[in-house]
Amino acid sequence: MQRVDGVDALRGVAMLWMTVFHFCFDLAQQGSIQQNFYADPVWTWQRSCILSLFLLCAGMGQAIAMHQGQTWRRFGKRWLQIVACAALVSAGSAWMFPRSFIYFGVLHGMAAMLIVVRLTAGWGVWLWPLGGLAIAMKWIASYAISAGIFGHFLNELPFNVLGLVSANPITEDYVPLVPWLGVMWWGMAGMQWWLERQQNAPVQPLSGQSHPIAALGRWSLTYYMLHQPVLLGSLWLWAQFMR
Repeated sequence: MQRVDGVDALRGVAMLWMTVFHFCFDLAQQGSIQQNFYADPVWTWQRSCILSLFLLCAGMGQAIAMHQGQTWRRFGKRWLQIVACAALVSAGSAWMFPRSFIYFGVLHGMAAMLIVVRLTAGWGVWLWPLGGLAIAMKWIASYAISAGIFGHFLNELPFNVLGLVSANPITEDYVPLVPWLGVMWWGMAGMQWWLERQQNAPVQPLSGQSHPIAALGRWSLTYYMLHQPVLLGSLWLWAQFMR
């Protein structure tokens, strides 16, 4: 299937940004720098921006795949890879952070959202307001629970994977359906709009300078799974060398 270099490049930018973010996080975990990644807006906003880029690209990628006739069989093979990697992330985080392990992080959320986005791909322009509603529901639900309109049970497992919470759970990565499904819906809707206007025009490749970033974006899942072990291993080796 034909790739769209611009989407791959945007995903590659998100991956590079994520690597810098996680490197700083790892430095904080080992005490080399003093930063609060859980509350400081400098870091929480960066996380939201990085995650938004990933989910926008995931939505755009689904629009491209369906436009090019991707079958459910081929979708299923990629989806199972994501699910398997999500399980590995949960296992690894349970070993490193037993009290705050990742049970519904970015890969878990993407696995659930990709199915919803694919099933709703034919909703056309309705994806725009639905995406906006999904994003707004984060604040609507928080207010409703705090005001006693909804039950606090929505803050507990297994309901908090919906994202209709008044307080985030204690976990190292939390990517619930609300508000993030809205971002993926917008990625799908935006790419569908763009593809309709391209008609039969060929997709223009990126310049040579941008191509390495696009190439990186094509291997996003592999890179995601390997980058933290490489970063942590490198920091450990550096610490041994500096002794």
